[in-house]
Amino acid sequence: MAVERKFVQDGYVKASMDEYFAKQLSRAGYGGMEINRTPMGTQITVYAEKPGMVIGKAGKVIRKLTRDVDRLYDLDNPQIDAQEVKRPELNAQMMASRLASSIERGWYFRKAGHNTMRAIMNAGALGCEIVISGKLTGSRSRVEKMVNGYIKHAGKPAEDIVDDGFAVAVKKLGTLGCRIRIIHPDAVLPDAYRMKTAEELAASGVVAPAEEAKSAGIEELVEAEGAVVEAEETVVEAATEVEAVEVAVEEASEAEVVAEEPVAESAEESEATIEIVDGEERREVNSVWQHKHEGHDYWHPMGRVHREG
Repeated sequence: MAVERKFVQDGYVKASMDEYFAKQLSRAGYGGMEINRTPMGTQITVYAEKPGMVIGKAGKVIRKLTRDVDRLYDLDNPQIDAQEVKRPELNAQMMASRLASSIERGWYFRKAGHNTMRAIMNAGALGCEIVISGKLTGSRSRVEKMVNGYIKHAGKPAEDIVDDGFAVAVKKLGTLGCRIRIIHPDAVLPDAYRMKTAEELAASGVVAPAEEAKSAGIEELVEAEGAVVEAEETVVEAATEVEAVEVAVEEASEAEVVAEEPVAESAEESEATIEIVDGEERREVNSVWQHKHEGHDYWHPMGRVHREG
């Protein structure tokens, strides 16, 4: 047999066996089953609210179940073990059966659903979803869904941490399907996290104790403040130097302006002979030739750079 066919056959056998046990052990409070294949045979664990009814008087019922399973499903040396469910409120199959039984006895579906959900959440479940489908209030089928808490609908977490149960309620107008999905209190959610306490961190040696961490934080703060003060002093010194340079430049410019301003002529300058060359006046004073030209109404040395008029 191909691998794919074997997987399909195993899944079919498990689903069919689950339906068989649910039908045969409904009065015992059937709560699901597990199959474990070992070299010694096939170990089948049946969970029930009343395991005594699964075993029967002198083991009569469990021997009958073993013979039927061996005949119907061709398993290798099947062995059936009955286990009691400690908290039926956290078993999805049991609660689905209870909900279906309540609806069959005449309870209004919404009241029965909310009572079932309240019992599940009071037991400590992290989340619950109840879906009832069928002819609920009229001749047309519809679906009623009730959700409380945290529930996963898809992906690997939905297969690992969600308990699924299904039961059928037979009414006069037709059958109603009751499906319940529960997340147990001890389930590890994919996005769950917990903050470690200071004692746990100190015991593991990951970080320093709180006092050392506090002192280290104060030292870092003092160093940071010292660096800020030094940076401020550097900025102040640079600003002082810039101001000194600006003052020196202003004084030099004022001296230059004063030097360029005309002064009263001395006796030697007044006695100097004035010559006109290329349209400008020239004279020699103390062996220095001076000139006066357009744009400048005072005498100044010919070799100097002219101040802009």
